[in-house]
Amino acid sequence: MKKKTLITIAASVLASAVAVLLVANLSLGDKRVDERVVSLYEVGTPQFVRTMGSILGPAILPGNRVQALVNGDEIFPAMLEAIRDARSSITLETYIWWSGDVGRRFTQALVERAQAGVPVHVMFDAIGSGRIDEHYVAEMQAAGVQVARYNPFRWYTLARMNNRTHRKLLVVDGRIGFTGGVGIADPWSGNGENPQHWRDTHFRIEGPAVAQMQAAFLQNWIEVTGNVLHGEAYFPALERSGTHAAQVFTSAPGAGAESMQLMYLLSIAAAAHDIRISAAYFVPDDVEIDTLKAALERGVRVQIILPGPHIDAEVVRRASRATWGELLRAGAEIHEYQPTMYHCKVMIVDEQWVSVGSTNFDTRSFSVNDEANLNVLDQGFAAAQRRIFDADLRVSRRVSLREWESRPWSEKLHEYAMGLLSSQL
Repeated sequence: MKKKTLITIAASVLASAVAVLLVANLSLGDKRVDERVVSLYEVGTPQFVRTMGSILGPAILPGNRVQALVNGDEIFPAMLEAIRDARSSITLETYIWWSGDVGRRFTQALVERAQAGVPVHVMFDAIGSGRIDEHYVAEMQAAGVQVARYNPFRWYTLARMNNRTHRKLLVVDGRIGFTGGVGIADPWSGNGENPQHWRDTHFRIEGPAVAQMQAAFLQNWIEVTGNVLHGEAYFPALERSGTHAAQVFTSAPGAGAESMQLMYLLSIAAAAHDIRISAAYFVPDDVEIDTLKAALERGVRVQIILPGPHIDAEVVRRASRATWGELLRAGAEIHEYQPTMYHCKVMIVDEQWVSVGSTNFDTRSFSVNDEANLNVLDQGFAAAQRRIFDADLRVSRRVSLREWESRPWSEKLHEYAMGLLSSQL
């Protein structure tokens, strides 16, 4: 009897602990905006620039040069070239680093620079990079690369296991930065030519805003290692490199998680003509839907490109489709990309303002993950991104309201069920 009592007590304690951990992880994240942002000014006006610089944190800085890199055939060679040319430092943070040809090439390039005496710091998410070859890690560490895992599975991290770093940042010599949607893995190789090679865009930046990107990396590096990287090797004096006004900002639970959602809401509220959104995962909540609907009511054209038949997370596609009704009725255009998995994360507003980076248009990115985005205010740059968007649009299929409304009840029920889990997808 006594033994049974002890077993019962132990089981009760274990169940309580599991419940506490589950609640802690499911509720991880800050309070989000729950009322539609009112439209008071337009993109590109001095008030818009002041607002974005004040609310999001770092200022929008002039004098940058930002270049779009389309698909792995452009992205990986540019990143690897910058790594191989590094002379003073390399900092790299990524959500995904998997075994394969791409992972091997990055490992070799980083090892070579470390052996040449360049300080190299690598951080990857413990869960997102769960498929990394441990030989890569051992090889880098043996060469002197400082490697850190973000939020590894430990007993003392159980209450925050749901928090992941989703940032994709590479900074070389404190002067050249890269960010966007790609992970270090083979699915991003190639040119998006078939379902085995994903469609994505990454961005290369030079100029004063690179220091903001370096600071974004440093936030998580300090959190994980306690080591402060500073000095000329990481934060050199940066001169003007181009004509683009740019800003790099971050969000994280407990440290301004609402910033990313605010950026999207403020940008949408400031739109006067058109909004183009490329989103790998698009699961808007009520306030985001209301803000988009208000833009449509002002006469703003809203075009959204999402993954189509090829997607790595069908559950997210189901949850996304459950939210489309109000947007379609209000006149939004929703298109599904056909050739392969669509992993882009780009917003273009009024052909002036562009936001790119690691952020998805969903609750996880807006309140649970650590994210980082690059914002660019420049008409020429925005026009170039619109041309890329239009090229994607030509190989996408538009979903009509009639089609959405006439889907089978079994699909509707499935999508509704997945929508209930949207905050965790």
